[in-house]
Amino acid sequence: MGQIVIRTETDADYAIVREVNYCAFGNRDDEADLVERIRRSAEFIPELSLVAERDGSIAGHVLISKALIQNENMNTEVLVLAPIAVLPAYQRQGVGVELIREGLKRSRALGYPAVLLIGHPTYYPKFGFIPASRFGIELKQFPVPDEVFMANELHDGALTGIVGELKYPEAFAG
Repeated sequence: MGQIVIRTETDADYAIVREVNYCAFGNRDDEADLVERIRRSAEFIPELSLVAERDGSIAGHVLISKALIQNENMNTEVLVLAPIAVLPAYQRQGVGVELIREGLKRSRALGYPAVLLIGHPTYYPKFGFIPASRFGIELKQFPVPDEVFMANELHDGALTGIVGELKYPEAFAG
């Protein structure tokens, strides 16, 4: 297996990225459609739509986009990671790890306070994700267990004083 190269997605990648999401999620369109809705939305950040290449072809994709933490006093712009997809033939080989690491690095460099996600409670902590409830952030749009709704502070103390409800953008409503 060759080296994993992470780069920004281009328009020319759209069809293969759709295929990657379709195949990675059991031959269903939900996540591929989500990617397309996010790309058309105001929350899309082109520099945070990343592909992983291995052996000269795209093996995976991650999309990180804007969302808001809201309370009665303020709205705070944060990021959400979804979806992340790796072709079945390349799973469990570090492709997803490299996509997430680069995505977090770029998110930090862009100055955002945090990345939030709904994900597997034993996988994401290795990247610094902890239950968002520990920061006083809740999720009401999707009924998920506390341990799968997680946040990663991109800078020490970045979420201090930021409490409220994470609001996933309209693109996530389907």
